[in-house]
Amino acid sequence: MSDRAGQAGRPDEEPGGEHVGGHGKDERRLRRRAALRGAERVLARPGFLGSIGQRLALLDEARESYDLDEPSDIYGGGIVETLEERVAWLLGKEAAAFFPTGTMAQQVALRCWAGRTGSPSVALHALGHPEVHERNAFGMVSGLRPLRVTSEPRLPTADEVRDFDEPFGTLMLELPLRDAGFVLPTWEELSAVVAAARERDAVVHFDGARLWESTTHFGRPLDEIAGLADSVYVSLYKSLDGFGGAVLAGPRTLVEEAKAWRHRYGGAIFQQFPTVLSALVGLDRELPRLPEYVAHARVVAAALREGFAAAGVPWARVHPEVPHTNEFQVWLPYDHEVTAEAAVRQGEETKTLLFANEWARGGPGLAVTEMFVRAAGLEWTADDVKAAVTEFVARL
Repeated sequence: MSDRAGQAGRPDEEPGGEHVGGHGKDERRLRRRAALRGAERVLARPGFLGSIGQRLALLDEARESYDLDEPSDIYGGGIVETLEERVAWLLGKEAAAFFPTGTMAQQVALRCWAGRTGSPSVALHALGHPEVHERNAFGMVSGLRPLRVTSEPRLPTADEVRDFDEPFGTLMLELPLRDAGFVLPTWEELSAVVAAARERDAVVHFDGARLWESTTHFGRPLDEIAGLADSVYVSLYKSLDGFGGAVLAGPRTLVEEAKAWRHRYGGAIFQQFPTVLSALVGLDRELPRLPEYVAHARVVAAALREGFAAAGVPWARVHPEVPHTNEFQVWLPYDHEVTAEAAVRQGEETKTLLFANEWARGGPGLAVTEMFVRAAGLEWTADDVKAAVTEFVARL
């Protein structure tokens, strides 16, 4: 599988945020967004693509999640501490710190671990977010040395970690690994990988941007999953649909040091209550529904496979075949410009947008896109998906 896997709709963080060159592609991106706004049926309707008014309306529910008569935050405290304490409890960690971005949170965590282990080397996957999407920030900003354990489209194995030929102080695992198709190891495999790192006297950090939706695959609660790692980062907007932000959780001494580095990195922002409020709403509203989204993503994935086969497409792949989370990839044997145009036309002409994310080139004559299933997708039956596939294929 190409290293382009999973990069559909980015290089930024989410679909719709891609940078595309050329007037034609820019125009289609705008058409795709307009089709998403006007669609009556989509599999996911990410809040960040809504209007400012729609985003502010999210806070209409905030009173159920926090007492709005409390004072607002000033450089942390108050509502920020409430969020930090809640996430630390959910992840079973001693303490947690709120950060404006995940990039900052993870750099701070890993440089703190480097000071404790005496090693600036961080072992990670070649498709990990810091390696692919952060402009060499580990080395350029934080003085860290990334070591690529593997580039295979799966998480590293215990043997790869145990037998890696260079020393490292920290092993970083992205769960799920987005650019490989939102894939997760089995619980036994993950436990063995962590044990292999411990054998090398390394600490383990989870890049858990989407860890929230991993409980179904692992069959375990969040605190047990996070308990394998020394520290964990989670995003507050990818799965929870908040305005932004991230949380780093771990030992109290590490978190206190991380807060000092947060200030040095420019992350001590004067007031953050809108973002924190949106995260608290997400924890109350979206977090309990994620297992339902994952279960329905598997229904959608099976219907896509059946729909493409019935429509006579010579080859199609849903990856993973049974999604590990509520997000997965679709690969088709067409030029990505062809699939992108067909997807937009379907939305414009039928008000049903089956493929709401951008298509990327997965190789010669191959196109790949990402599929997200959220609340809007629960309205789709398997037959609805198959019918939408037929309409899409007719436009190729």
